[in-house]
Amino acid sequence: MTYKTKGFIYEMSVFVIADLHLSFSSEKPMDVFGPKWENHTQRIFENWQSVVAPDDTVVVPGDVSWSMRLDGARQDLLFLDSLNGKKIIGKGNHDYWWQTQKKLREFLVKIGARTIDFLYNNAFAAENFILSGTRGWFPEDSYSPEDEKIALREAGRLRISLEKAKKLKETYPESEIIVFLHYPPAYGGTECKPIVEVLAEYQIGRCFYGHIHGGPPEKQVFSAGGARLFCVSSDFIGFKPMKINQA
Repeated sequence: MTYKTKGFIYEMSVFVIADLHLSFSSEKPMDVFGPKWENHTQRIFENWQSVVAPDDTVVVPGDVSWSMRLDGARQDLLFLDSLNGKKIIGKGNHDYWWQTQKKLREFLVKIGARTIDFLYNNAFAAENFILSGTRGWFPEDSYSPEDEKIALREAGRLRISLEKAKKLKETYPESEIIVFLHYPPAYGGTECKPIVEVLAEYQIGRCFYGHIHGGPPEKQVFSAGGARLFCVSSDFIGFKPMKINQA
């Protein structure tokens, strides 16, 4: 989608960046994970504002705040709200503040955050894309019966989101359905089979994920279930939102 501003034609864009790990209300300095994390919040702010325009959309697939409680995430969410663009947040493994969608949206109204929504058993149309996804699941080692149970539940949530995406595609038939996960659907020679099967079932072409920080490059997997995979953890992409069209 394009619009004119001050004589220029501007094309609205969709960006993605995961794992912001904000901690305005908690003591969680990220530089303990290495020098690349030094002053990362300021770097996110500067990079974000330099590439994202007010009418753009940014998907954040999880690990937004270190807070353990929703009220404790207030300053982190307000910081995110202050940044350019509409923000669509998914759940990460560290987002313990996450609640029901009703409670999350009520909290945004309470704190006056107007540019944030949640990727939560739903889908969004933005520019030439339809945005869908869930947290996903991926164990550190081999799958246990409990891991399989969680993976199946997350695959079910992804299917709900993709059904909503299919419905939107009836209105926007030229739009590409894209999946956003927090966990990688495949990594280090292992696949989260229930998630990968859903990617294949819905013929997803691109999937963006976070969670991975500094893992060996040889462990990265570039496709699964017919979808191309892109790691967009903030440290992996230089703390700068990535434009979907450039992936």
